[in-house]
Amino acid sequence: MNFNDRKYVLIAAVVFICAVFIMRLFWIQVVDQGWAARAADISERKITVYPSRGLILDRHGELLVANTPVYDIMVVPREVKNLDTLGLSELLHVPMDQVRERLRKARDYSVWKPSEFEKQVTAEQYAAISVHLYKYPGFYAQSRTLRTYPPHVGAHMLGYISEVGARKVEQDPYYKPGDVIGVGGLESYYETALRGKRGVKYVVVDVHNNVQGPFQEGRYDTLAHAGKNLYTSIDLKMQELGERLMRNKKGSIVALDPRTGEVLALVSSPTYDPELLVGRVRNTNYRVLQQDPLTPLFDRALQAQYPPGSIFKLAQAAIALQEGVITLNTSFACNKALVGCHNHPTAANVEQAVQFSCNPYFYQVFKREIEQGASKNRFEDAALGLAKWKVAMESFGLGHQPRLDLPSVKGGSIPGVAFYNRIYGEKAWSFSTIYSLSIGQGEVLVSPVQMANLAAIFANRGYYYDPHLVRAIGHPDSLNTQVQRHHTLVDDQWFPPLVEGMRRVVNEPGGTARAARIPGITVCGKTGTAENPHGKDHAVFVAFAPMEDPKVAIAVYVENSGFGGTWAAPIASLCMEQYLTDTITRPELMQRMLDANLIAEEKNYVKPAKRRRP
Repeated sequence: MNFNDRKYVLIAAVVFICAVFIMRLFWIQVVDQGWAARAADISERKITVYPSRGLILDRHGELLVANTPVYDIMVVPREVKNLDTLGLSELLHVPMDQVRERLRKARDYSVWKPSEFEKQVTAEQYAAISVHLYKYPGFYAQSRTLRTYPPHVGAHMLGYISEVGARKVEQDPYYKPGDVIGVGGLESYYETALRGKRGVKYVVVDVHNNVQGPFQEGRYDTLAHAGKNLYTSIDLKMQELGERLMRNKKGSIVALDPRTGEVLALVSSPTYDPELLVGRVRNTNYRVLQQDPLTPLFDRALQAQYPPGSIFKLAQAAIALQEGVITLNTSFACNKALVGCHNHPTAANVEQAVQFSCNPYFYQVFKREIEQGASKNRFEDAALGLAKWKVAMESFGLGHQPRLDLPSVKGGSIPGVAFYNRIYGEKAWSFSTIYSLSIGQGEVLVSPVQMANLAAIFANRGYYYDPHLVRAIGHPDSLNTQVQRHHTLVDDQWFPPLVEGMRRVVNEPGGTARAARIPGITVCGKTGTAENPHGKDHAVFVAFAPMEDPKVAIAVYVENSGFGGTWAAPIASLCMEQYLTDTITRPELMQRMLDANLIAEEKNYVKPAKRRRP
């Protein structure tokens, strides 16, 4: 057969095959009405499979954050037929005008693609809805999970989840409208680990929204991958106790393990129940919390910045010893003409100066640090001394943002030469201008995390680790290896005498924190009182224990409460005792702290003219 004959055979075959297809399509679409009915009854649906968000656990495996199932009611506008809007309104408890508005928005978005109609319906609510949903073609449920907080603590450090904003959707291709994202705390910092990876499932459904089976045997489906769990260093019992003790008080508690930098407790008060920011009530509750005059949304443990008061004297003494401007046996008279102080014996050495918290003593110490005779011009001499002092202070982790695995951590301020030049002008200030820094007042500011870190430095006799909350991600044995060890510019030899002074603060007569003693455990601490021009002074206490083998370092800051030994020291002592011994042996002290309502007292307080206590 020649080429021309084969060509006609091929043409005839193609024509025959096309004729067969045309006749078959004509039969299906025109003659046999059963196929039309089948096509009307069956449709394909793409369902997003949301992964379970990673859990957050404490150091003992107790759940801090878990998941609970919820359902989003979805709508595909092209499938909506003969809608009973009144019935749908009553079924979902959505006002009639909202039903119409949401349908309009869904159509504007796409008549083919599903849109969220009602979000975050609880499992209990969905049980009542599901039996009637078949009456509303085009509507179906899609499951996902919401956060739940079994212990109801740690709201600030944990954060919450919220619907992703339009800007984030534009910036990050992972997110789509209707997705959720971590906001604040660990939820935000570890978002990429916690969120997991979405999957997709294609199913065939009939006209009654009943799933008939997978589309093409699931060949186009993709699996969802659950988020990774976070194993934190938080001790749940200590966190719960801290939040109870700080109830009706303003302030914070930060506790660390000085051996590792792990955060044991992170309390900000006033706080709120994290369950308030879950589900459909989140926006309403957020507005209420935002308008609360006690500012419960403000994270005092991370974002508050305070004058450190007398706890600053610990670093002052260490730097002065390192620079050789004083010795261990340097003594200064308690000259109240220099700066106010309380009554106590003359400090014969550095240990007693810490024990008695003598203000005039540390005035003289700071004067020697700033005026070292490097220049005959007193202004230049002060600038040289302050520059050197600032570098040493920053080696204690002060004056810059801590490397903490939480967002929005404040770093306080250690003022330097440039700072005072801007205020007073170059060569226009000297020690007499800045002497308030000597006792932790004036322009110096620290955050509560930095205060706890200061206690850890003295517990370790000269070094600290980056504070952090997460020990492992995904598996409890995958330990965090990014933590760094930092040494101060002060030699190890100068810390033991100062630690002895801290022991005396708590355990010897004349010490300012006798209320912090724990039976059978040697506590080392330092009180402080920060001036408050608008009310009662703020109280601060830093400590570590046991002295010989420190396992916990802590900082407690109680606003508008007066002397540091009255409230801050007992609260710190109770938290440490609970952590170290798993019990409380002083129920009377515990009850006194629980019963105190310092916020109510603050409203009726009138500030008298008085000398400041250390």
